[in-house]
Amino acid sequence: MSKRTTSKYKIDRRMGENIWGRPKSPVNKRDYGPGQHGQRRRGKPSDFGLQLMAKQKLKGYYGDVTEKQFRRTYEDASRRKGNTAEILIGLLEQRLDAVVYRAKFVPTMFAARQFVNHGHVKVNGRRTNIPSFRVKEGDVIEVRDKSKQMALVLEAVDSPERDVPDYIEADHSKMTAKFLRVPTLNDVPYPVRMEPNLVVEFYSKA
Repeated sequence: MSKRTTSKYKIDRRMGENIWGRPKSPVNKRDYGPGQHGQRRRGKPSDFGLQLMAKQKLKGYYGDVTEKQFRRTYEDASRRKGNTAEILIGLLEQRLDAVVYRAKFVPTMFAARQFVNHGHVKVNGRRTNIPSFRVKEGDVIEVRDKSKQMALVLEAVDSPERDVPDYIEADHSKMTAKFLRVPTLNDVPYPVRMEPNLVVEFYSKA
């Protein structure tokens, strides 16, 4: 099993939830945490514990981005006018790897980061290999010609597991996608409940 797959499943087990909605998640069979103490009865978490778990779940969902990068995204959201929790979700969904995943060019968020890293994607005609690159409304993302027949891509396009959300317009015949608008929390098809308001509370007290 690859390191990516292993870490992905560890996150599911740690959270106790199938956060990507994948049918092979171990949580579908074992809803307790990993390790020898995983089956111990969990006490009622504190407010801090709930906030920390909300942060770890959201951070893990986007390919387990680094704490430094995730906090920087939060700080960017907190400086903007409006609801910080909603803005945070919008900024995370504007990540290039997130858009590649949402457009169903790859099967997982982890694969999306690697796919972008390896130079398989262009934004507005320019090769872009930075997963955290922030896509803007109207930007066109496309899979490079030499990458369109990769097994990974063909598997993702044909997968019935998930649909492309309505804030992205995808054309799988051309392997292109247009980012139409920045979504709100209710627009994003999370398989589990995300609580960005608790993430904001976590960082505001830090």
